[in-house]
Amino acid sequence: MKQLPLAALFTSVLLSAAVQAQQKKMEAPRPAPEMKQLEYFVGNWHSEAEMKPGPWGPGGKMSGEDKCSWMEGGFFVVCHSEGSGAMGKMHGIGVMGYDAARKAYTWNGFNSMGENERADGSVSGTTWTYTSDTMMGGQPGKGRYTIVAMSPKSYEFKAESSADGKTWTMMMEGKVTKK
Repeated sequence: MKQLPLAALFTSVLLSAAVQAQQKKMEAPRPAPEMKQLEYFVGNWHSEAEMKPGPWGPGGKMSGEDKCSWMEGGFFVVCHSEGSGAMGKMHGIGVMGYDAARKAYTWNGFNSMGENERADGSVSGTTWTYTSDTMMGGQPGKGRYTIVAMSPKSYEFKAESSADGKTWTMMMEGKVTKK
């Protein structure tokens, strides 16, 4: 009978040591080093663009305002957007991040036109390229959004679409400046 409490005490000490060792190994996750490059987009931005007519809309001038900030923890940049163009006013929210497992930047956006966008990106020098699978005019296709940083406070962009991922059609292009 005396051995049972001693065995229970021994087991309890071992379990406690194992839990403490496990707790020491578990640290809070940290953002991937690649996240630092997204700092470029943090701030308040003004955009001017020209939408080309096509299955995505009538085309025309567009303008917008974006307020982008780090989400608590430093894993994502969240942008709140307001804009207007030929199709009226639009509001949206976009989230930029980095998927370390896939080694790709990510974009997830939702807007008041009912769109839900998801794209994967890469950066080379001052050029960011995001690609997506999308629906254009009821047909599956590809999207490509390219950003070229012109200075710390401005970038130019273009949005293109493709039915086959090889031949691209310009949808929109413009310039964005930091306030």
